[in-house]
This record gives sequence, C-alpha cells and structure tokens, in this order.
Amino acid sequence: MTDKINEDALLALKIAFTYMPKAIEVTKYEYGDRYEAVLEHIEKVRETLLINDVDPEEVYGEIDPDNTPNSSY
Repeated sequence: MTDKINEDALLALKIAFTYMPKAIEVTKYEYGDRYEAVLEHIEKVRETLLINDVDPEEVYGEIDPDNTPNSSY
C-alpha cells in the first residue's frame, strides 16, 4: 500500500498506535505464539504512518503529550 489516507483515518491510526505495545515490549513470554504476528502488525502501522509523512516516534507526543516520556515541559 502506497496511497495516503485521509486526515480522519490518519488521526484514528495515530491514536490506535499510541495504545499499541512498542515492538521491544512484544515477547513470546507475553504474547505466546502470536508474538510474530503482533510484531508484523506494529510494523505495518509504522509503515503506513511513514507513507503518510508521519514519524512514528513523534506520534506519542502529538496524541498524548502529558504522558509521553522525554516530553519537554
């Protein structure tokens, strides 16, 4: 997929991304045999954000700045 999505869908994706686990948190211990699928899902969302000119690392600060580690005050 290389098409950009509309602004409402992009905002929804950003919000969902903030609630997804970070890839480093996804382990076989926590997710069992599904851990590889979860990692693939996270990567797909990251790719879609990048296609839409959004840095995935910046999404947390944009969507929930009060609960973002290393946010500037």
